[in-house]
Amino acid sequence: MLLSISVLTPKLQLFITMEENGALFLFSLSLLLLPLSSSSAQMQGFVSLDCGGSENFTDEIGLKWSPDDKLPYGEVSTISVANETRRQYTTLRHFPADTKKYCYTLDVVSRTRYLLRAAFLYGNFDNNNVYPKFDISIGATHWSTIVISDANLIEMRELIFLASSSAVSVCLSNATTGQPFISTLELRQFNGSVYYTQYEEQFYLSVSARINFGAESDAPIRYPDDPFDRIWESDSVKKANFLVDVADGTKKISTEVPIDVNRDEIPPMKVMQTAVVGTNGSLTYRLNLDGFPGTGWAFSYCAEIEDLGPNDSRKFRLVLPGQPDISKAVVNIEENAQGKYRLYEPGFNNISLPFVLSFRFGKTSDSSKGPLLNAMEINKYLEKNDGSIDCKSAKKKLL
Repeated sequence: MLLSISVLTPKLQLFITMEENGALFLFSLSLLLLPLSSSSAQMQGFVSLDCGGSENFTDEIGLKWSPDDKLPYGEVSTISVANETRRQYTTLRHFPADTKKYCYTLDVVSRTRYLLRAAFLYGNFDNNNVYPKFDISIGATHWSTIVISDANLIEMRELIFLASSSAVSVCLSNATTGQPFISTLELRQFNGSVYYTQYEEQFYLSVSARINFGAESDAPIRYPDDPFDRIWESDSVKKANFLVDVADGTKKISTEVPIDVNRDEIPPMKVMQTAVVGTNGSLTYRLNLDGFPGTGWAFSYCAEIEDLGPNDSRKFRLVLPGQPDISKAVVNIEENAQGKYRLYEPGFNNISLPFVLSFRFGKTSDSSKGPLLNAMEINKYLEKNDGSIDCKSAKKKLL
């Protein structure tokens, strides 16, 4: 499929709001960013802000970064973190721990879906060794509380949204400890019906997990392998409460055969060319889901990448503790994808999930092969607040 992404000329603004003696003051500065070159078709609609940076540059994977150096508010700090050499993480912009709300505002195309990504690398920029805790919001909607627990690790938040107007604001505020700060802010434009949900007028999708199973290294997969620059975490990464309780007999497999991924969420081919299989009949995992418990969008990405014998079959069920009705559906990848090396995306667009998710794929009694899983993505529904940035509005009905 030929990706068709509109050219976007983004505009960056920073707003400070505060209320004094009943009067509301609004200060703003607009910075017009240059449009991306038409020769970089895959990057049209991309915005990559190096917060605290001073000049444009292109990084090692081909992404073009712009500084926010024209902004009059906030202060810039330069940090040095061991083993972190990417230029966009050597600077940050921080703001006072006061009652004001500091907002970056980006131009978007109305009725278009985007991925919004914010990253935070503390690096003890204030020499206080007091880990900051503050809020990030999208417009008037509280998105997440950023809790820094390691000065040398990047905290990242991602959100998928349908633009309802011509601009989107990302705000930092309400510091509990330390000062609000931000290292990078990125906007990635989707095309077509990617991530369409029937609830998108009322809810954002806050990204909780996006995993590449069968990964051949610890490195995540992203742009240019993924033209939308989603970050697919490797299942080889070892960290606390991430993909533990792996079943015996779990085996990684891969192929160099091209995979037909041009449907649904269009996962990158490189992700779909690796998988795990349960050679003993089961795949089991446990992981913590950021932002949950709550209602979510959860889908698996599957493609048959093994050459099965004429009498072989691969059929399995998903088992979730406490949700027996889930296990009634049988997954047959080759049948549902209508062939080998083709994407099939089974999942749920409205499912209640806990913070600690334990799940199992188990083969059916009439299947000769164990379950297979290429990738998984889980997002939480985040209810929109349509009030002004400084006001709360009445909640909408739950899903």
